[in-house]
Amino acid sequence: QVQLVESGGGLVQPGGSLRLSCAASGSIFRINAMGWYRQAPGKQRELVAAITSGGSTNYADSVKGRFTISRDNAKNTVYLQMNSLKPEDTAVYYCNTDAKLSIIAAYRDYWGQGTQVTVSS
Repeated sequence: QVQLVESGGGLVQPGGSLRLSCAASGSIFRINAMGWYRQAPGKQRELVAAITSGGSTNYADSVKGRFTISRDNAKNTVYLQMNSLKPEDTAVYYCNTDAKLSIIAAYRDYWGQGTQVTVSS
């Protein structure tokens, strides 16, 4: 199995910054894409940013120019640098990865437990 452990959430004032980290561990053969999703109260979970194993990135329009996703393939870790945070960025942020456990296994989706980000004065 694959475990994803997130860290870095918390309370920050509008305009502030936070950096989220997510480390994948377990019997991992290969990781494909890694990404961050978020879910605000009463809303559906949405993609925030994603990055492929080759480094190609994709961002939600609402965070473009403010958030940056990156990854360290050697550490199986993905990061989300969040700048110029707004109250509407308040949500539980979830790490997601597409990984396989052996050369013949299929890729599967794995999720972290979520970390709360609150933007408030």
